[in-house]
Amino acid sequence: MDTVATVAPRRVTASSNVAVIGLSVVSAAVLALFLAFSGGPGYYVDELYFRVAGEHLAWGYVDQPLLVPLLARLQIALFGDSLTAIRVVPALLTAVAVLVTGLIARELGAGRRLQVLTACVCAATLATLAAGHVLHPTAVDHVVWVTACWLVIRILRTGDERLWLAVGAVVGVGLLAKYLVVLLVVALAAGLLIAGPRRVLKSGRLLAGAGVGVLIAAPGLVWQAVHGWPQFTMAGEMSAGPEGAVNFLVGQVLMIGPFLTPVWVIGLVALLRRAEWRPYRLVAVAYLVMAPALMLLGAEPRYTEGLLTVLLAAGCVRAATLARRLWLGGAALLNGVLAALMVLPVLPIATYAGDPVLATLGEEQFGQTGWPSLAAQVAAVHRALPEDERRWAVVYAQNYGEAGALARYGGAYGLPVAYSGQNSYADFGRPADGVDVVVAVGVERASFSALFRQCEVRGRLTFDVPHFEEGKELLVCRGPREPWPVMWERLRWTGTF
Repeated sequence: MDTVATVAPRRVTASSNVAVIGLSVVSAAVLALFLAFSGGPGYYVDELYFRVAGEHLAWGYVDQPLLVPLLARLQIALFGDSLTAIRVVPALLTAVAVLVTGLIARELGAGRRLQVLTACVCAATLATLAAGHVLHPTAVDHVVWVTACWLVIRILRTGDERLWLAVGAVVGVGLLAKYLVVLLVVALAAGLLIAGPRRVLKSGRLLAGAGVGVLIAAPGLVWQAVHGWPQFTMAGEMSAGPEGAVNFLVGQVLMIGPFLTPVWVIGLVALLRRAEWRPYRLVAVAYLVMAPALMLLGAEPRYTEGLLTVLLAAGCVRAATLARRLWLGGAALLNGVLAALMVLPVLPIATYAGDPVLATLGEEQFGQTGWPSLAAQVAAVHRALPEDERRWAVVYAQNYGEAGALARYGGAYGLPVAYSGQNSYADFGRPADGVDVVVAVGVERASFSALFRQCEVRGRLTFDVPHFEEGKELLVCRGPREPWPVMWERLRWTGTF
């Protein structure tokens, strides 16, 4: 028999009070933490891309919707063109997400102290710290998934179907940042069909909420349709296939953290087994539907981090005794230290580079260093050109990270505008007709040289600390074999690097 959509308060009771002060303090502390570490060690590779994309605003891009470049543009306009400035909104959004996890605990029956503990625990995960440290679609995606799940749980507890409009608005905003939120919608719908309450699917307000979501997301969806849905090409490029299944499984532990993984597993089991949580069982079923499908596709492990955070909040509510809460607090502390070492610059970058264990833990941070050095090395090649060539030469970068770094730091070295054929960077401009000399960085020599009459290697990139651009060649190429409009179509490419 189908479960009734409106659940009587006497059957599933939320705490009578929200821990307003406690949750606000935790949220403010998370915001302060992110801002304190926002100035180093440097721009994340995608931030360099978003910064330039913000100067070329469009309704959509080959690899993303419109919201994150717009946020980059707004933050720079409001706070200045600095590393800290571009990270204000991610920090704020993630602080809100932490607060919402406490509200999820309240809906599941937690008292005020347990709400605050839940928020603290959820703040100590790798998923949370990674979402709030840099400007990335994940910063929006994280808060959208957590908030949408909170609203759905609240609808099922209170029967207030007006909140479906809010769910639609949240999902619509999520679609402006990352199309991944469609997975959440599909998974929750599957959860409703499998676990109920199915009557919710007949709600007129649910349909109205879906309409609100589509309306908000319409600009990006129309852009994708007009341009042949390039997002599907990007999704195919990012999939590792079945061979990525092991990495996906490992990621389910790492995204929350090894010390807190048992807690989200407890939350998953409790949602499936506790009679009083039966109306919310769809959340657990949504994860069990989504995770195996993504694993078989070899998708990124982080695609489930929003649902994992909700499951973690549910697991925290099971800490009913003092002993369990002390254990939970200790696990959160250890987990938070490990997560911070991995994604926040809590130590000097040289310290990470000088220790094999720290270098492995902080691998992601090395991609945030060396960009001024890259610009300086390209500038040295450019300065070595004869005067008559230097005046008209352009710079070509194989990927948007290199091009974004040159856009940010190249001006100080007198470099011209840098171009790249990757993704939507190819639409930001190409070399003018008649350009005969190109300084190229990061290209594959054989294929790039085939486009010119002459190419010579002028050096290789080197960095003081490990960097994924290490060893890439710097070329000077002369005499394009075809007109630039034709050449540019050959240089366009879609994918990751």
